[in-house]
Amino acid sequence: MTPRSEPLLWLQLIAIGVLPLEALLLLLVLAGSDPGPLPGLERLLCWAIGALAPALLLVRRPADVWSLLLLQTPLRGRRELQRRLSRLQATPALALATAGGAALGLPLLWWIDRQAAVASPVSPFGSCPRLVALLLAALLLAVMLWQWQQLVQSLWLLSRKPETVSATPPLSLAELEQQRLCLGLPLLLPEPLKLQEPSIAPPVAVEPEQRTEEAEGAHLDQQVP
Repeated sequence: MTPRSEPLLWLQLIAIGVLPLEALLLLLVLAGSDPGPLPGLERLLCWAIGALAPALLLVRRPADVWSLLLLQTPLRGRRELQRRLSRLQATPALALATAGGAALGLPLLWWIDRQAAVASPVSPFGSCPRLVALLLAALLLAVMLWQWQQLVQSLWLLSRKPETVSATPPLSLAELEQQRLCLGLPLLLPEPLKLQEPSIAPPVAVEPEQRTEEAEGAHLDQQVP
């Protein structure tokens, strides 16, 4: 049972390239409106709505690793390997990574909002009110936090050894519904990847006559002074 045969784990790694693009979109959203009289308070409230509150939810109920936010694998159609890997999500290291991602969201939002005026000439959100811009920014922060957790979880699960996965009991359907945040339409049913097993050359059989000749040769070598 190797986790590397699950295609959705590899697909979640797309977040490495998507997260910078979402940060750029966040810049364009905030560039469409002028900051209010208390920009620091606005940024703090935006971060609390878009990162802090979702982080508290995702620490309690981690994002289902078989969910792509809009689509997911049906609960009843999940393989035993997938349910074993779902149980491996429950580890303090992943919860700390989620909390760390939420904490990093505040300085990121602060810096982007301070630099947003540079992108105001090219922003498509030119006449956007400040409140609407902050709500859109909070939504983007929540999506970025979701993808951050999915990225960390996928890297964690891909690094698990097959022996560890085999020794882990699968998560039941009831536990999946209660302990994981499963979002998206249940339409994903990808087939497992067919990984090529390393070929091991069979041992060369030695004929009895050849063994006798080799033994006699070794005996003669020992008799020669």
